[in-house]
Amino acid sequence: MSEKMSDKFTRGELLNVNCPSREVLKRITSRWSVLILLALREETLRFSELRRKIGGVSERMLAQTLRYMEEDGFVERIAYEVVPPHVEYRLTSLGHEVEGQVVGLADWLESNVHRILKPAH
Repeated sequence: MSEKMSDKFTRGELLNVNCPSREVLKRITSRWSVLILLALREETLRFSELRRKIGGVSERMLAQTLRYMEEDGFVERIAYEVVPPHVEYRLTSLGHEVEGQVVGLADWLESNVHRILKPAH
């Protein structure tokens, strides 16, 4: 039974080199994207708070990653019309969905890092 043409566009084919979902996969599985998802999991944060919470990320990299995540619909940027400017970031419902997937990986990694870093004998 052949797949309907409309069904081919409903789901990505990550193993296909031409699949557009590969770009989203690359962006969402970057180190900084994963850490942003975890940091915003339960709270809304200002840029500076987010940067402090995620140790080691440069301003440039954080801004770029947040921009990609906003474009992909995972993060919402909330700008308040005040002086000085006040901007906050929070996960969208789509962001919470992907965050739920990432948490499992993060939990597994933290529980098994000792096994991964253990020298092979």
